[in-house]
Parts: sequence; structure tokens; C-alpha cells
Amino acid sequence: MALAAAGLVTVAAALETPMVGDLFESTPGVQETQEWDWQGTVDRGDAIEIKGVNGGIEASGSSGSQVVVSAVKKANKDDPADVRIEVVEHSGGVTICAVYPDGRGKKNECAPGDGGRLSTQNNDVSVSFTVQVPAGVRLVATTVNGEIEAGGLSADVAATTVNGDIKLSTDGLAKATTVNGSIQASMGRADWDGTMSFNTVNGSITVSLPGGSNADVSAATVNGGMETDFPLTVKGRFSMKNMKGTIGSGGRELEMETVNGSIHLKSGG
Repeated sequence: MALAAAGLVTVAAALETPMVGDLFESTPGVQETQEWDWQGTVDRGDAIEIKGVNGGIEASGSSGSQVVVSAVKKANKDDPADVRIEVVEHSGGVTICAVYPDGRGKKNECAPGDGGRLSTQNNDVSVSFTVQVPAGVRLVATTVNGEIEAGGLSADVAATTVNGDIKLSTDGLAKATTVNGSIQASMGRADWDGTMSFNTVNGSITVSLPGGSNADVSAATVNGGMETDFPLTVKGRFSMKNMKGTIGSGGRELEMETVNGSIHLKSGG
């Protein structure tokens, strides 16, 4: 796996007329920006994982052989240079994180999956990522405050945020979780193992599967309706708030759950 070093560019932009002197960083209305770039090779079947906290993630499929990642760091009060972008190479691919300064005696660190620690300690720096993903490379995108949008992908994608919408389109499989946001996911395959889940609290869920898909469907909402393009064999009592049924011959589990929002299971043809 070949990795290329990143580069940084710093730009200071005055949104209002700033005060003069050495008070630049604390001057209201002054926004400082840093840009960061990286590219490297991730093997087919492995994953490029992006882990942010404040800021969105946007990804698209590419015809190239290398993963290309750009990040833009912005802040009004704190110094963008204090938030470092770390690249961790491991057996499953590459993980890239926005790592904020340590605080309260606890060290922040970048690690794959559920490992590491990424706490902002009220730092106001936002980091937005843009990713170009080659064919066959999986995408794992995680943030807290920001939207996640990924389109034109060829492999599997998993997206997680807390405050933000998620929009996914891939020839592979997709899964998504948010809290305050809607989910739109279009998959080109429906041959997953186990359970595929889409969960939110405040937002709607729209999932598109290939025509002829087979799955045991479980869908639930409190304030919203349900709609399906697939013929559904209902299990138990039918309800527009809580639905269990089978499309095709069933077999694998598809779960969609929200509290405030509608659910739509679409056929991609």
C-alpha cells in the first residue's frame, strides 16, 4: 500500500473589517482556513475510512487508481493548525481522522473502527472532507455534526453521523445511521449477510433495492407513514407504523427505523 504525503495551505479571510494588531485570532468575524490534501493506494476490497467530528463528508467514485482526500479546516476563534489530520495505515485499509488537541488529561488519537478518541473540547474548528474513491474500494464515513453524501461508488459504504442527513448511492451495499437527519440510500446489490440497518430519530428513510431482491423487512415509525414499491407478504398484523413482511423469498434482514419521519422502500428496477 503506497501512501503519499499531505500538503497544507493556510488562508485568512476577513468577514468583517478586523481590528489591527496582534489580536487576529480572537477578532470577531475573522475566519481562518487551512486546506489539506493526501493521496495514496488502497487495495480493492479494503476501506478508506474518514473520521471527523465537526464537518461534513462528501465522496464520489473515481476512475483513477488512488484514493484522493482533501480537507478544509475553518475556525472563527480557535486555530485550525491545532487540529491535525492523521493518516493511519492498517491491514484493512487506511483511516484518516481529524484529531483535536488533547484535553482534560485524555489523549486524542486516530485509530480504525471504534478505536481511538476524537473529542473537540469545545474547539470551534470544523473539518470538511472530500474523497475520491476508486473502483472496488469500500468507504466508511463517520462524523458527528455534518452531512454525509457519497455517490457513484462501486463498493460497499457505511455512514454514521449524529446531526446531518445521509445520502448514499453505490453499486455495492450501503448502511446508514443518524439521529437528526434523513437517510437516502440506493444499493446496486442485495446479497448482504445478516442484517442491513438504516436508523434515525428525526428524519425520513428512503432505501432503494434492485428489483427482484429478497429480504425479511422490518420497518417502524411513530410519526410518519410507510410505502413500498415491492409486493410485501405481511407477517402478523399490518400497521402503517410498524410493519414486518417479506419481499421475494425473504432470507436476509432489512431494518428501517425512525421516530419522526416516513419510510419508503423503493425498487431500483
